[in-house]
Amino acid sequence: MNPNQQRVAIVGGGISGLAAAHQLSRSDASLEIIVFEASDRLGGVLQTEHTDGFCIELGPDSVLSRMPWAMNLFRDLGIADQLISTNRSHHGVDVVCRGRLERLPDGLAVMAPQRIWPMVTTPILSWRGKLRLAAERFLPRRRSTDDESLAAFACRRLGRDAFERLVQPLAGGIYMGDPEQLSINATFPQFVEMESKYGSLIKAARAGAKTQRAGAPGAKHQRPGAGGPEYSLFVAPRRGLGSAIEALAAGLENSRICTDHQVLSLSRDHDGWVLQVKPAGNAETRQEAFSAVILAVPAHHAGSMLQSADDELAQALSEIPYAGCVVVNLAYDRDAFPCELDNFGFLVPHVEQRPVLACTFSSVKYAGRAPDGKVLLRAFLGGACREEVMQWSDETIVKTVQDELGRLIHVSKPPLFSRIKRWHRAMPQCVLGHAQRVERIEQLAAKHPRLELAGNAYHGVGIPHCIRSGQQAADRVLNSLQAS
Repeated sequence: MNPNQQRVAIVGGGISGLAAAHQLSRSDASLEIIVFEASDRLGGVLQTEHTDGFCIELGPDSVLSRMPWAMNLFRDLGIADQLISTNRSHHGVDVVCRGRLERLPDGLAVMAPQRIWPMVTTPILSWRGKLRLAAERFLPRRRSTDDESLAAFACRRLGRDAFERLVQPLAGGIYMGDPEQLSINATFPQFVEMESKYGSLIKAARAGAKTQRAGAPGAKHQRPGAGGPEYSLFVAPRRGLGSAIEALAAGLENSRICTDHQVLSLSRDHDGWVLQVKPAGNAETRQEAFSAVILAVPAHHAGSMLQSADDELAQALSEIPYAGCVVVNLAYDRDAFPCELDNFGFLVPHVEQRPVLACTFSSVKYAGRAPDGKVLLRAFLGGACREEVMQWSDETIVKTVQDELGRLIHVSKPPLFSRIKRWHRAMPQCVLGHAQRVERIEQLAAKHPRLELAGNAYHGVGIPHCIRSGQQAADRVLNSLQAS
């Protein structure tokens, strides 16, 4: 090792940490970059398995293409040509309504209806709920700038019926959170801006739809009639998101990756940092010195590592709450389903009081996820409102999912196999005051030269947000090292 070479430690081998390593590697070939990952594999919650011709995603399965950070990274890695879009011959999503599946109204972007007639005709809302929704155009805009919960915002603008039946399953499911606690400013700031600018979400949505029809950039990528989220904007690598992690790791030329290496703590040392690193097994803990450190781990883990270096920062990081969830993949023969699966799955509102939160028809959504004659489904359980599910046995989880599939889509046979993944404390909860909490964390962290934070706990939970977070942390490290 060159004693004059600047060393950068990246703690966490998920997409945020690997994006940071990639940014550093391509920007300054003279750096020595070491990625420490506590588990035996890279990728964090991005985990793909290939079994008997099935492509099984144990975590997220899609990337939103209209956010540039992921797409730009895929182009840099040379895998953009491996991306596939959602199935164009099938689209839309159902929602459970009083025990039955009903199609989500066309043109509904979470809580901004672009088309009126589908909202009028949907059986999901009562007539009273429809009238309350229609009145949204005439409600005054909110003047206060205080933070507001997602539930309070949606009920105030759209009414309780629309919130419980449409907004909650769409919006709350993204965060696996409690909408009564989630901050609208931290989770969906675009809707706050729409109310501020137009005075109405309906007016704002229709203005946006008119702009798209007029030929605005990106309009050609929209497909009307999708029902619910804009699924035509989602893409995934042909062999799953795990292949993006493989490409990232393979492209880190001046980097060293240390899996099964847990960072216990870090402390200041002159102008740099000293990490206490514990390899797996019986190996002894060792100290390693670095010029800069990027902590790309969950906020509570970062807080634990920083306990001795800055108790106040550690405490602030630990105040970001997290929720867990269970992802269940089930493989079936096609003849187990009496009807064709003609959409991407279904959502379950909390008001239905059912154990499964959502189900994705993976082999319908993306080509190549199951062999011919087979079907692959993904069910989701748990979240901030059903934390007890995390403690259920595998047998209870699979039976619960099978029972729900039998009731809702009449699956008549047991699965060929199932794969359960429990993600403990994996989803940060952007609860009320989140923006102020993150601002304070960043102010405290700024007191420590060449210490950066990255990940999904700060400025967005999506894969593009995580990539951007890692890249921005890397850029700040580079600027700091060059200035010194």
